[in-house]
Amino acid sequence: MQWTLVIPLKPLALAKSRLSEAAADTVRPALVLAFAQDTVAAALACPAVADVAVVTDDAEAGRELRALGARIVPDAPGAGLNAALAHGAQAVRALRPESPVAALNADLPALRPTELGRVLTAAAEFPRAFLADAAAVGTTLLTAAPGHALRPAFGPDSRARHRASGAVELGLDAVDSVRQDVDTGDDLRAALALGVGPRTATAVARLLIREE
Repeated sequence: MQWTLVIPLKPLALAKSRLSEAAADTVRPALVLAFAQDTVAAALACPAVADVAVVTDDAEAGRELRALGARIVPDAPGAGLNAALAHGAQAVRALRPESPVAALNADLPALRPTELGRVLTAAAEFPRAFLADAAAVGTTLLTAAPGHALRPAFGPDSRARHRASGAVELGLDAVDSVRQDVDTGDDLRAALALGVGPRTATAVARLLIREE
């Protein structure tokens, strides 16, 4: 089974405001883009992934992620994260009706293709499934098998909301790279400890140079 991943991305200037403690507003967009680039590159390197659709209206992000091989879907609803994901899933299924679909966060700079593959293989056993984030409060991945709607419920306490929606929580060990999203400076340090992708590593190095 090969999956289509739907990755939502806000306009870079508006994304990750909680990272202000770690990165000034002038450099934060570059850091956010680097997260997304490393996430998309790792996802496309996973044998279980057929393709990646990024839902975004950011022109720069669209150019850079398309260059990596992602399909860009405009955020036509413009009504927030869950509407963007539902729209992306609908666009994917219009082309590949029988495709299993997964929503994946764009802020997984330490993502490992092998770990993502393990999660997707486990998810294939259920109509809908999800993986909690490293904080055990949110969600980094939500899946829907062929014939089942994605029904995203991301946002505050999304782990509880996805469980309440009937999605099965995946209890896997050793998939930290799929769980470690980045919202704060502490999250970024945790991702760096796991080992981030090359674009994030370069962006962080530039950030450190500016701070000196």
